[in-house]
Amino acid sequence: MTKVLVPTVCPYCGAGCGFFISVEKERATGIEYMPDHPVSEGALCSKGNAALEVLCHQERFTSPLKRKGEGWARISWEEAIDLVAKGLGDAIKKNGPGSIAFLASSKCSNEENYLIEKLARLLGSPHVDNCARLCHAPSVVGLNRTLGAAGMTNPIPDIASSKCVFIIGSNLAENHPVISRWIHRAKDEGAVVIAADPRVTHTSWMADVFLQLKPGTDVALLNGMAHVIIKEGLVDRDYIAQRTRGFEELKESVGDYTPEKVAEITGVPAGDIVRAARAYAISPASSILYSMGITQHTTGTDNVQAVSDLALICGHLGKPGTGVMPLRGQNNVQGACDMGALAEFYPGYKKADDSETIRYFSSAWRTEGLPLGPGLTATQMIDAAGTGDIKGMYVVGEDPANSDPCSHNVHSALDNLDFLVVQDIFMTATAQLADVVLPGAVWAEKEGSYTNTERRVQWSCRAIDPPGAALSDLEIVCKVARSLGLDFYYPDAASVLAEINRTVPQYAGITRERLERDGLVWPCPTVDHPGTPILHSSGFKLAEGRACIVHVPYRPAAEVASWDYPFILTTGRVAVHHNAGSMTRRSPSLISREPDLYVEINTADAARLKVADGDEVTITTPRGETEAYARLTDKVKRGVVFMPFHFPGTNILTTDITDPEARIPEFKVAACKISRRD
Repeated sequence: MTKVLVPTVCPYCGAGCGFFISVEKERATGIEYMPDHPVSEGALCSKGNAALEVLCHQERFTSPLKRKGEGWARISWEEAIDLVAKGLGDAIKKNGPGSIAFLASSKCSNEENYLIEKLARLLGSPHVDNCARLCHAPSVVGLNRTLGAAGMTNPIPDIASSKCVFIIGSNLAENHPVISRWIHRAKDEGAVVIAADPRVTHTSWMADVFLQLKPGTDVALLNGMAHVIIKEGLVDRDYIAQRTRGFEELKESVGDYTPEKVAEITGVPAGDIVRAARAYAISPASSILYSMGITQHTTGTDNVQAVSDLALICGHLGKPGTGVMPLRGQNNVQGACDMGALAEFYPGYKKADDSETIRYFSSAWRTEGLPLGPGLTATQMIDAAGTGDIKGMYVVGEDPANSDPCSHNVHSALDNLDFLVVQDIFMTATAQLADVVLPGAVWAEKEGSYTNTERRVQWSCRAIDPPGAALSDLEIVCKVARSLGLDFYYPDAASVLAEINRTVPQYAGITRERLERDGLVWPCPTVDHPGTPILHSSGFKLAEGRACIVHVPYRPAAEVASWDYPFILTTGRVAVHHNAGSMTRRSPSLISREPDLYVEINTADAARLKVADGDEVTITTPRGETEAYARLTDKVKRGVVFMPFHFPGTNILTTDITDPEARIPEFKVAACKISRRD
């Protein structure tokens, strides 16, 4: 029996771990590790090890579907494409191209996301976005403003050479466990580890200094650390003078953020704030790692900018062991943003409201009438669907009915659409509301490039065929585009990448021929360029080549605890599940380990509520209520509760108030009350 090993990239988080799919008789029979992979070195987390379990799942879509009464009818591809063309086409004819909106997918390849955003804009709609709006939109806005590039500044293995690792708003030991291995290597070489989080987590266990702050007080903490560093003369004066602007304004603004004042705001002891600030500043090479604990706030952009400020005043950028490192949650959320699947950017982060951008892509795509942006963001699309301003939506590989905040309102808004088409692999909560469902292929059933959290572009090969009549997202998007009169003739992913090489400067040298197993790290401007693992070593692509230090005052979260809602709910991930759970909750080995929605409650709070471990409780916010099992713990402080967001129900509770710049909802802070179910 002939066994073939096909190289691929893990479909879950943004670490970009590589492995081989073992294929026998055209079936995926197992996983073999890739010891020479530059990031994972043969390691996989629990999700990666279980990745093949979704391939042949009995609930996979195998043919297009159309709504028939309260159920579904199987239809041919020809009928499905005709229905999609009619649904979107009618909306455009009756209400203009601005009446349709597109959600691209951070699970799709770069090539597929490029075509989705191109489809939207060639049809005349500026409304295209992806799930980065719900996770790292503040990184895109904040890092572009402060550093001039929206990506991790240093490669993942470089963490091992850090002498101080500051982790804030990320439980990476559970959520990016392969990345945590590099922190352990740094720690083994004497590095100091600082962790800041509202919960005691597996990540906090590795910390030398643990800062257990109140949810929503990150800016105060970071400003307090900056205050200590400036007051004690620990800044890098030469770096500030040569590479930055805005320091004097920051110095003045953080003058009031004494450790004692910040301790009152955050709940972190003043002495620990001082210890953390000194450790970060005096280290010869310090790195900052953060994730959605920083970004999913109404102050998310401020949080990211405050992180950049800390790195800039200490000169911890542009050299090994340093950097600002946003840890992306999905396997290609970085690539989807790079490809312009964003309301405010065309591919390559060219601003959608810039007439020069329109001229550039009008020439590249040989067209006229491209829409000037910015368009509606993902959350704004839902609002516009509810008011009737958006009539039709094309959703690829996303589940806003489950993953967006205040999800009762999302259901109502999607129900209000004249036409909804969903392209996915399972019957998600959003697909259940669709008029037409198009069956897509998973990563192992198609080829294409994916960009991980460190900007590493890797090629994933097709290992097996998709089930039934399912097709790759690239093939489907091309069919839809051609049915609407567009010239979308791309025979394969490589042909799309060739166009990306011509239109996205950061990817100009990242050709299919060069994407062997190690991949290439953008920016890679020419075919003989080796890629750029470390950004900003020779300056910043901003005015005068200087980074921008941005003063950000502390603003409280949009909701605070009250008499009626005395607890603060914060949400996050757990080790064995991923995002809305559409794949992991269908993975037998994963769902068996974490089968139910739960809420962590401090033991003292639980005693007052007369709640025992394992009791069913009702969690209520001004948006609605959800049932979950109680887990009594001292991981959260009194007054704070935690719920994972992988199960239907959690986002019924979260608020849809957003960051005014990045438009990300505040998933991490919601006022709630809890009662035991009798």
